[in-house]
Amino acid sequence: MSFDMGQQPFTAIEKMDGGLRAYFGKIYNYMAGGLVVSGGMAYLASQEPFVNLFYTVTGYSVLGWIAILAPLFLIFAIGSSVRNLNAAKAQGFYWAFTALMGVSLSNIFLFYPNIVIVQALLTTAGMFAAVSLYGYTTGRSLASWGSFLFMGLIGVILASIVNIFIGSSSLNWGLNVLCVFIFVGLTAYDTQKLKMMYRDYTDERTQQVLAVSGALSLYLDFINLFRLILYFLNDRR
Repeated sequence: MSFDMGQQPFTAIEKMDGGLRAYFGKIYNYMAGGLVVSGGMAYLASQEPFVNLFYTVTGYSVLGWIAILAPLFLIFAIGSSVRNLNAAKAQGFYWAFTALMGVSLSNIFLFYPNIVIVQALLTTAGMFAAVSLYGYTTGRSLASWGSFLFMGLIGVILASIVNIFIGSSSLNWGLNVLCVFIFVGLTAYDTQKLKMMYRDYTDERTQQVLAVSGALSLYLDFINLFRLILYFLNDRR
């Protein structure tokens, strides 16, 4: 599927469209459900006796590494083709992905105080809501942001690989700051993109699948922001 982000944003009448509100309601409900599933799985995997399956005294077990890599494998294996699935298969992929992602996030309960996790979650939720609302309501086209943010993310990944050998804490801190701006921008961009896709694909079956794939995009934006905010809040302590 393709869409044109260069077209004009919605008019005031279209913004009030009940179908659009229902469409975004599904997206945010799927996203919130995915976060609950991930949080529950993360907490469960960090408790006895499950924690012993994923961690050893020296780090991750084999099963732990599988849990970390499985979400990456799923996202690369299926990628944007999730939109070509029927609604039931798309939902099955989404819930499986968020559950596995939760297991891979279980280490936060081992390495961070609970109060910092809660603070990071609330801070991320507030930031995400504000930026996603901007992406939804702005009359400015954010189409040009996509390639710029993607190239910035690639640059950060490459610099992070280099920093593995350099070991610079200052560079690591700066890259994390840059990542915050990148994922804030992606949240606004993805939200507006989902609006454009709603206008381009009006049949109910396609919109059901788009709601799931859209939830996945925003879920990933939220999770990455959460990890970054968690890093900064814990570093401040």
